[in-house]
Amino acid sequence: MLSPVYQPVYHPKPAPVRPQTQAQRLEELIGNTPLLDLSRTAVAHGLSPRVSLFAKAEWFNPGGSVKDRAALNIIRTAEKDGRLRPGMTLIDSTSGNTGIAYAMLGAARGYRVKLVVPQNISPERLAILRAYGAELIFTDPMDGSDGALEEARRLAAADPSLFYARQYDNPANWRAHYLTTANEIWQQTDGTITHFVAGMGTSGTFMGTMRRLKELNPAILGHAVQPDSPFNGLEGLKHMPTAIKPGIYDETLADDIRAVRTEDAYQMARFLARQEGVFVGISAAAAVWAATAVGQTLEAGTIVTILPDSGLKYLSERFWNE
Repeated sequence: MLSPVYQPVYHPKPAPVRPQTQAQRLEELIGNTPLLDLSRTAVAHGLSPRVSLFAKAEWFNPGGSVKDRAALNIIRTAEKDGRLRPGMTLIDSTSGNTGIAYAMLGAARGYRVKLVVPQNISPERLAILRAYGAELIFTDPMDGSDGALEEARRLAAADPSLFYARQYDNPANWRAHYLTTANEIWQQTDGTITHFVAGMGTSGTFMGTMRRLKELNPAILGHAVQPDSPFNGLEGLKHMPTAIKPGIYDETLADDIRAVRTEDAYQMARFLARQEGVFVGISAAAAVWAATAVGQTLEAGTIVTILPDSGLKYLSERFWNE
């Protein structure tokens, strides 16, 4: 029993301290993608044991492709110089991946997005674009990406209230890779890269990455990848001799142009999925095929290529069942 003189004092519990959060904004997840070791592919395709084959897994970006990098830099640059302001609508042509990046970032930053796309884009990409709420304008599939590009130019010229992102002509496209992709590759290979291989659509990935890599080491060789003909199944890649050349394309920057057949890219996509456990898209498979072709000419070296996206947007393609 307590003494009548003693009165206990009750101290309220201190308020819990809110822990430091590790949350990130969506755009902070773009870049710093992993570098995959494709040594099994190198061995299977007869590369010398002294040739290393690596690939950047760009589907780790939140929008699922390498195009997140360019789209973010295009938007940031336009916001900085006042060409893109709250309430405006972004318009551009796309074969899918850049459009997905625009739609994702537009939703996150409060912009409406209008996209001109060929009518034959994969149903997977179409579903993703619609999920993000993008407005879609379809063009004749026989006109390919060039037809969508011309229509986007026409629509933008008719409505000056739109922000025309111009991914094919916008220097912010290649600068994204100059600032990020190239430096990541340099760091991830400890500066040992000797050859860089990448496909060309807008050409932004190849142009920006090679410009920076050449600054870091002028001896690094760049191998640009394109389809072997204007009629091909390599979605996302341009046959530069017959296509509308992007304004950011500099044909003098590549040390070598590698032409890839659709059938070879399909075969490589199946090989990577079934022998490496790496499920990639068609342009990624084309880049790996070209990288192995480069590797077969070397006695030693470090080759790095870009895997623009995973195979998830190509599940409806019939060649997977072959």
